[in-house]
Amino acid sequence: MALQMEPQAPPIKVETWPGGEPLARFQPGKVYVVEFWPTWCGPCTAAALQLGQVQEKFKDAGVEVIGVAADENASSPVEARAKLGAWLAERCPGPNYRIAFHPTGEINKLWREHSSSIGIPTSFVIDRDGHIAFIGHPRHLDEVLPKVLNGSWHASDEAKTADTARIARSGALACEQALKEPIIDRFWAAIKAEDWTMALSAIEEGIALVPDDINFRLAHVHLLIHTMHDMQKGMPVMRQLVRDAIDRNSENWMLAALGQLFGPAHDHSHLPSAERFAMGKKLSEHILALNPPQGDGPKFRSYPAVARYYYDSGNKDRAIELLRLALQSLDGPELIPDALKQHLLTDLLQALASYKAGKAVAALSSQLRKTFSPRHQGAIGRRKYIKRGVNLNVYWPIRRFPWRDRSK
Repeated sequence: MALQMEPQAPPIKVETWPGGEPLARFQPGKVYVVEFWPTWCGPCTAAALQLGQVQEKFKDAGVEVIGVAADENASSPVEARAKLGAWLAERCPGPNYRIAFHPTGEINKLWREHSSSIGIPTSFVIDRDGHIAFIGHPRHLDEVLPKVLNGSWHASDEAKTADTARIARSGALACEQALKEPIIDRFWAAIKAEDWTMALSAIEEGIALVPDDINFRLAHVHLLIHTMHDMQKGMPVMRQLVRDAIDRNSENWMLAALGQLFGPAHDHSHLPSAERFAMGKKLSEHILALNPPQGDGPKFRSYPAVARYYYDSGNKDRAIELLRLALQSLDGPELIPDALKQHLLTDLLQALASYKAGKAVAALSSQLRKTFSPRHQGAIGRRKYIKRGVNLNVYWPIRRFPWRDRSK
């Protein structure tokens, strides 16, 4: 069965319900949002926190929200259950919507695989008759739900066009993922064995196959510069990443490159200092031109990374100014879940206090690691992550995972 709009929604067959009462079946007359997310995915957990606001906003209209955690990266169901429990206790205590947990892949096959839903997070909207009315990213829920509720969505050209585009996009992603999966498997086998030559061979094969994959590009830089310390080969690769990021005028790519040069998770002492700061200057100036201080764009995503560059380059006042702008943007027009906002506020205030006291941000690394999912601490020796604002500075940015984050 291929799930698209209109078919009857499959049941939610899960092992446990860590939040709320179990749901045996969809009740006629109610509208349901079923959203799939794992706790290791930053954009997914932000969307998971946002679900509480969706539930509150639409509860009087008969909407019920269900979060499904079926993708925890763990070696056993017990470990997966524990990681979800720890995340709920820390980030989402007492949720106002149901949360389901399943440690194996059956529910993913039933819902996401059959609907060609490659990306995460993924939301399904179930109409009052128990049919699937919408499949897509949760950012569209505020627009789609009122139309599902008043009955105008089902037969609209907008709904049909959106679903046709989604299926085409997902099909392309699935083909790409099928090509990348054996390369990623070889890469991880080499990383586990600390066979850097084999890992480099796998990653270069991946780049030849998909040259615009930012994860492959970051892994290439990290492997050469931060693991093998091969500056002769690594610096040209780093320079090309910086050029491509600037040519794309992509904030995500520029932040990724800046993280390799100044992220507190890395030891940068072996990089050529003058060139490192020259590249950092170019990236920082382009990021600020793309999202200027006087503009309305959210600053909390990118300004902490740019502030790090300015602080390390000796411009403490500029670093502090940028962090203050990042703090102010938390109260800007972009809707941020309260729990995520508090999380970011704590990080930014800690960094600001550190800059004012003249301390290096690296001293905050151990504290900041506590704010990210416990999964990343020790899964594979060098698979460590650190959170800097909402920008993830990834040691090994490739996961053994068949679904893609399509939030960017």
